[in-house]
Amino acid sequence: MQETDPNAETGASLEEGIAQWRSYVRRRQAIHPVDVDELEDHLRSQASALEEAGLTPDEAFLIAVKRMGDLDALSREFAREHSERLWKRLVVAPGSAEGSAGREALLAVALAVAAAVAIKIPELFGVRMDPNQELPRFYVRNFSLLVLPFLAVFFALKRSLAPGARLWLAAPFAAGAVAMNLIPFAPGGHTEILAALHLPIALWLAVGYAYASGRWRDPDQRMNYVRFSGEWFIYYALIALGGGVLMALTAFVFSSIGLRPEWLVATWILPCGVAGAVVIAAWLVEAKQSVVENMAPVLTLLFTPLLTLLLLAFLATMAWTGSGIAVGREVLIGFDLLLALVLGLVLYAISARDPLKAPGLFDALQLLLVVCALLVNALALWAIAARISEFGMSPNKVAALGENLILLVNLGWSAVLYARFLAGRVAFARLERWQTAYLPVYALWAWVVVMLFPPVFGFR
Repeated sequence: MQETDPNAETGASLEEGIAQWRSYVRRRQAIHPVDVDELEDHLRSQASALEEAGLTPDEAFLIAVKRMGDLDALSREFAREHSERLWKRLVVAPGSAEGSAGREALLAVALAVAAAVAIKIPELFGVRMDPNQELPRFYVRNFSLLVLPFLAVFFALKRSLAPGARLWLAAPFAAGAVAMNLIPFAPGGHTEILAALHLPIALWLAVGYAYASGRWRDPDQRMNYVRFSGEWFIYYALIALGGGVLMALTAFVFSSIGLRPEWLVATWILPCGVAGAVVIAAWLVEAKQSVVENMAPVLTLLFTPLLTLLLLAFLATMAWTGSGIAVGREVLIGFDLLLALVLGLVLYAISARDPLKAPGLFDALQLLLVVCALLVNALALWAIAARISEFGMSPNKVAALGENLILLVNLGWSAVLYARFLAGRVAFARLERWQTAYLPVYALWAWVVVMLFPPVFGFR
């Protein structure tokens, strides 16, 4: 039997500990990324000296961290010594000079305007948005292709993405454009709607490649993109609320002089605002990151128990009444959105958590939420399988079946890792790595729905 190298195991343990420490320190508002590197060098030298004195790598790491002092106190010390930097963190992007921050803001505004213009360009070719009619099929198919490329360009320029990596970044957008415009979908068919719903998922993860500066295999970069996605959603929701108020005021002031501005709101302000806000929200996340970082723990602390109570009440009601899940397209979409919301909340909670913190009550609540979602997912899968067995396959049911199976695997192993973490058998970093490593599975399934479902189901 082949023996394992104990030095390799302890080295891996030391690297895992340093990775957790680095992840924690990088969340401190006052500490600059360059200073994190310096602190890590100091930590490594301390640990190395302790190892030479005869300690094991694990013992050396723990003592070295202890000698460096309390990290919150360290943050306050950095804040006092670098108060100007802390102030700038609230105004411009961290680590940027005022000039570069201004250029970044101009870049974001320019790309937001370009996205708004791109939304209106199809009207030059007769594809018009009419508030009294359904959205044209061209927009249903291509909306994400008209907007998300500008977000990808923003990160490609901001992160100075290498030319070769830019070609890889362009590939999924080109493939999506070809698929959505050359596949002979049946007008209003299920495969067309499914492709239009799944393409933004695939392209959003493609944007993550630009966000990570091409280093998508790095777990820290993937988790950073998870954090960005949650914070982007918060900013976009705030912009949407403000935009709703703006549109209401527009209707009010123009109606006061006898004009009806509904056409202006529906065909210009709304679509252009929806498109441009995608880039502006991303820029705000980058420029004001520390503000939203303080909101993440609050949001997860608030909505985790509420969503857990909702799922518990739903399961108890099903058991009490004996009612099954009625499988229809709207119901399938609704359950997928519910489970995706649970997964998003779990991801956001993981991204906001201190990985070095000991297991606590909130972690147990997270496990309960995941278990409840697993039970709901299992019931939905049973209903879908029964429906397929009785009436045969359809694009909607097969898409829902695949998505629920993917969610089942993700939530199931997450529950196992949460339980093992609560029992003190694995580090929290294992759960982080599992969640981020699983993200490409969702992108792969989205591409399957976009590319393979139309020919398999006869484009209907």
